[in-house]
Amino acid sequence: MTSPVMMKMLEQIAVCLAAQFGSYCEVAIHELDKEKNSSHIAFIKNGHISQRKAGAGPSRVVLRALTHDPAKLSDKLAYLTRTHDGHILKSSTVYVRNESGEVTAILAINYDITNMLAVQGAINTFISVDKQSGASADLVQIPLNVKELLDELIQQSIKLIGKPAALMTKEEKIKAIQFLDDAGAFLVTKSGDKISKEFGISKYTMYSYIDADKPE
Repeated sequence: MTSPVMMKMLEQIAVCLAAQFGSYCEVAIHELDKEKNSSHIAFIKNGHISQRKAGAGPSRVVLRALTHDPAKLSDKLAYLTRTHDGHILKSSTVYVRNESGEVTAILAINYDITNMLAVQGAINTFISVDKQSGASADLVQIPLNVKELLDELIQQSIKLIGKPAALMTKEEKIKAIQFLDDAGAFLVTKSGDKISKEFGISKYTMYSYIDADKPE
């Protein structure tokens, strides 16, 4: 049996959780009596979720606690369950033990996510894109101005190589510079100064890289 002090604390926690997360959150305290091999819901908030009341009998999780070695029981967090009327719950089960390590109570949290799943489905349908159009690619940021656009292109060129400009070989810098050229970065006013500085090369070298190894 759970001590009165522990039960009072569990009830406080249950009230707190139910108030924090609202009417979609059911919190139940199951009290276990292994000597009598029995259990019941000693306290419940928002019981309308599962349509249970204090005094109701055990669930499958509770039966497991009654019949298994306490040492082999571990808390189970954030798993899915279903009510008899089809509502989907995100559930967590915490085993409460006495000083001897015996499970004397279970704190169960059941959050009804049925409506959230419906909204998620609608949102996923709305934001889905054609895979062939690059749905798996990185999201492209829309720049606020030309300076930001140039900065974004430079970062893309660095990401293309996979290392900071200071660590790039000549061949890697050529590849990055040619990427910027293909992306139109050099159409931005004074972009040559910024790009050559970013890659630690002179403007003459930078422009020689643009045409390096390109077919005539």
